[in-house]
Amino acid sequence: MRVATPPAVARRRRLFLALCLLISLGLLALLWRVLAPGGWTGWEVAILLAYAGTVPWSAISGGNALVGLALRFRAAPAPPPAGTGTGRTAIAVCIRNEEMEAVLAPLRPLLHGLHDAGEARRFTLWFLSDTQDPARAAAEQTAIEAFQSPIPVRYRRRASNTGFKAGNVMEFLDHHAGHHDFMLCLDADSEMSAAAVLRLVARMEAEPQLGLLQQLIAGRPAEAAFPRLFQFGMRAGMRSWATGQDWWQGDEGPYWGHNALVRIAPFRQHARLDDLPGGSRLLSHDQVEAVRLHAAGWAVRCVADDEGSLEASPPAMPEFLVRDRRWGAGNMQYWRLLALPWLRPMGRWQLAQAILLFLTAPLWLVLLAAAIGNAATGGGATTPPGALFALLAATWLSFHAPKLCGYAEALARPTMAARLGGRAALLRGAAAEIAFTTLFEPVNIASKGLFLLALPFGAGPGWAPQNRAARGVAWRDAARLLWPQTLVGAAGFAILPPPAWVWGMPFLLPLLLAIPFCVATASPGLSDWLRQRRICATPEELRLGE
Repeated sequence: MRVATPPAVARRRRLFLALCLLISLGLLALLWRVLAPGGWTGWEVAILLAYAGTVPWSAISGGNALVGLALRFRAAPAPPPAGTGTGRTAIAVCIRNEEMEAVLAPLRPLLHGLHDAGEARRFTLWFLSDTQDPARAAAEQTAIEAFQSPIPVRYRRRASNTGFKAGNVMEFLDHHAGHHDFMLCLDADSEMSAAAVLRLVARMEAEPQLGLLQQLIAGRPAEAAFPRLFQFGMRAGMRSWATGQDWWQGDEGPYWGHNALVRIAPFRQHARLDDLPGGSRLLSHDQVEAVRLHAAGWAVRCVADDEGSLEASPPAMPEFLVRDRRWGAGNMQYWRLLALPWLRPMGRWQLAQAILLFLTAPLWLVLLAAAIGNAATGGGATTPPGALFALLAATWLSFHAPKLCGYAEALARPTMAARLGGRAALLRGAAAEIAFTTLFEPVNIASKGLFLLALPFGAGPGWAPQNRAARGVAWRDAARLLWPQTLVGAAGFAILPPPAWVWGMPFLLPLLLAIPFCVATASPGLSDWLRQRRICATPEELRLGE
């Protein structure tokens, strides 16, 4: 079933494209002012080409943020939809080698909330296990059998984890979900409130053409410094980003694999994944499942609200970097899908955007190398300092526009600021998060960039040292993981002439400090200091402390 793009959505996409082109031209014009004086060197041509490759992502970030902020200030909240009250939902929790108490604890409030709302009869809790070790599987089953739940609980374990998580879900839908209408897909670390789930179900019931409804996902209250700082900015940024993106993507929205409600019949029929050419499995399945639903004419929407929808963030930098590399390896597989004839234009673009999210990282490394080479060989002597500063500032503002707009909205809305402890607490959190990101983002970009440059030669996502909350990350483990970033930073300072250090410092100094920064952001001391002062505290944490 193929449907034409509604005229209103088509106009929005043209307007958004025009906005992105305007941002792109502005950034490229500033770059031209920086590079053109005194003629062009080969290094400067390389800088121009590498920077031009990063501009689309900067423009998308800035465009989504500006549109999203404008809409959030202009639009009144939509009234909740009136569902039919008849749909039956399977709450499907995907597990594999998990500590079961950590999985079960966040489910208790959800299940009791559904019971208290008088909706328990419409839900069944399913644990979809891909655990292969018999001893761990036995412990898993014992914990589930002892779990006290006000709604029915079922446990299903596969003998083989063919197709990974996507195969696990589809096997469940094929053989066990026959009397359910919807599936709420949760990861092992997901946490959702009954109110959030019931809102999703009511909307799915009210819109028969809606095939998948994705909720925004915020980080659960975190004790460790690294997730606490990271997710504060991510949460601020996702609101404006998702609102802007939803405006121009319409019914062809994203899917992130969990904290989402799926209409079972179309998902089972249309969202099956084929192997890649050559027989290898897709590593990143969720967005491919979404574009398959688009292509079949089913709507996929994102709810630009994170209330009642949480997940656990990686506890320290090593786990975060390895997770990002794993995602990058999966997204790079999308190159082999872009030419598929059944893709709709928006679906093709979403796969390209997923590639672009990671492809910018090696381009930034190429740009850094070219800038160092240019300065070391005498290039850039005629560069106007004011133009260079304007370029760096405009690039930073575009790249970080989503969270900056999120902070601006929270400051302008007293109720939002109050949920974060007030405007003063919000400003303290934003300052701490921006300082954290200033030191972390170059390390993250270098990590992804080096990995993607090595990926064609068989590189894997790497190794993450075991993090213990009581002691953080050991120096030797941080050095083992981050020596390449440190070496890049040291080499950059060694090659650059001293007058150029000031311009290279925003990127090179964080790389040079990557190892101590990793240790510091995992240290119990810093974590305790932030928590005691409620710096970067989430609304959920503040409610728990009341």
